[in-house]
Amino acid sequence: MIYVMLGGPATGKGTRSEILSHKLGIPHISTGEILRVASEKNADIKQKLTNGELITDDVINELLYIRLSKDDCKNGFVLDGYPRKLDQALALEAMMRKLSMEITEVIELVVSTQIAFDRVLGRRECPSCGKSFGVDFPSTKGDYCDECGTKLIRRSDDTEETLKKRIDTYQKWSKPILDYYMKRGILKTIDSSNHPEKVLAII
Repeated sequence: MIYVMLGGPATGKGTRSEILSHKLGIPHISTGEILRVASEKNADIKQKLTNGELITDDVINELLYIRLSKDDCKNGFVLDGYPRKLDQALALEAMMRKLSMEITEVIELVVSTQIAFDRVLGRRECPSCGKSFGVDFPSTKGDYCDECGTKLIRRSDDTEETLKKRIDTYQKWSKPILDYYMKRGILKTIDSSNHPEKVLAII
């Protein structure tokens, strides 16, 4: 069971990937998390992430291959937010062949622009423990974290202007990837405007 979760900003990739991984009993793998872990041991990666510099595909692909080679991935995994461009999709296919694996399904999550804006502008996170809250999973303590009680904040990049740019970038880079997976017959497009549990019920 190998699922690749794609989608533009605020479509809920992370949340739905995590729930799906728990449901199936397989790892949820995010390249963002892989890079964060790698940065703890690699000063060059840490500096680039701190400075907001791009990490090259070669580095990301190598780190991802190492992660997918681990024993906990033998029964499958949910890959969140990768590939982001066609070259990465082809690199992922090469990894699958080396590992004697095959993608079960590529899931593209879609929402209306209005819902994306509502989710982003309503998103808050805890500066202490990192837990996120939003439209689907609001804090029961209002402006304070359910876990540790710290006052929640809005991320500095959660603005209308930034979101518009991110949506434009996704639409530009995603079409070749979606066409590629559609031709292979493994692409499923799902409306992600509902609660995550309802969305995942049709997978």
